[in-house]
Amino acid sequence: MSPSVPPTDSLLSHFGGLEDPRTGYLIEHRLVDMVALTICAVVCGAETWVDIEAYGQSKVDWLSTFLALPHGIPSHDTISRLFAQLAPEQLQDCFLSWIQTVAQLSAGAVVAVDGKTLRHSYDRGQGKGAIHMVSAWAAENRLVLGQVKVDEKSNEITAIPDLLKVLALNGCIVTLDAMGTQKTIAKQIIGQGADYILSLKGNQEGLYEDVQQVFAWARQQNFKNIPHEAYQTIDKGHGRLEIRRHWLLDSVEHLVDADQWVGLKRVGLIESERRLSGQAPTITQRYYLVSLDGGVERFAQATRSHWGIENSLHWCLDVAFHEDDSRIRTGYAPQNMAVIRHMALNLLSQESSAKVGKKAKRLKAGWDNTYLTKVLASAG
Repeated sequence: MSPSVPPTDSLLSHFGGLEDPRTGYLIEHRLVDMVALTICAVVCGAETWVDIEAYGQSKVDWLSTFLALPHGIPSHDTISRLFAQLAPEQLQDCFLSWIQTVAQLSAGAVVAVDGKTLRHSYDRGQGKGAIHMVSAWAAENRLVLGQVKVDEKSNEITAIPDLLKVLALNGCIVTLDAMGTQKTIAKQIIGQGADYILSLKGNQEGLYEDVQQVFAWARQQNFKNIPHEAYQTIDKGHGRLEIRRHWLLDSVEHLVDADQWVGLKRVGLIESERRLSGQAPTITQRYYLVSLDGGVERFAQATRSHWGIENSLHWCLDVAFHEDDSRIRTGYAPQNMAVIRHMALNLLSQESSAKVGKKAKRLKAGWDNTYLTKVLASAG
């Protein structure tokens, strides 16, 4: 990036439609400056409003080279009030506008959808519970594609369709845990030009038992004359051996309610056998509804990729960003800060020159303005 080009320009160009919720005649700090300051500070390790102000004060000379800052760095109270009032739907729209320009998903890309509770975002004094966010994760790109907050009086079943409808899913494979295994959600995924792999558990009573019985019978017959595909993987290391056996069965027309699941073509089973030195083996079985035409290896890879949303997103947010420890609670601030963390995580993921983890990248960006400029340049 040329030194003459402000490092946040590409990212902030997507924030033009963000409405300022503050009273006009009381405004001293530009909205765009405060958003840019917050993004830079969170990339560099800030986790509280006080941290963001302290970062701004320590970097004011550098920040002044591309931000107006007519009244200097805003106080932490001013920043807190802004994000408590800022409409989260608008901030999420800005996030979507940006990420759709930098995340080019290939055909067959796995998009994992899962929820996470921000454990310390509750406010007992205001009678508010901890907020729960549902996010979409591009497994191969290792990027957050979008997020929505689950309504306090609802659950993920109502939030997932809202998230899916704002995503460009054509040609992708959407993976969901059992909470999202709903007929309406399956229909929506197919309607958006994608395929699905849906985890099947007891919340789909009848169908779940039917699929269990079909696989039990097929295995008793050793799959003889039964159209199927099978695939096995073995992982070793540190005294651990894990064998995963994957099966896909083609015949679904006789299953309970099969005709009500739009796009359903196959059912899947993954049996995981885990062996640890000195311990008895443990075996777990997981069942799936699948709309893919074929390819048990692709099924295996996609289901394995789904766990990336836990390991590469949720775990990273907790370990590198300390999200579960965040005490940000007022107004819309918790969900707005969740979106800012997702932006920061995506920016750090896009920057590939530093071969270190996210926590170390945050420290490096805080110490080195040149590196931070490189991170911000990854905004596209």
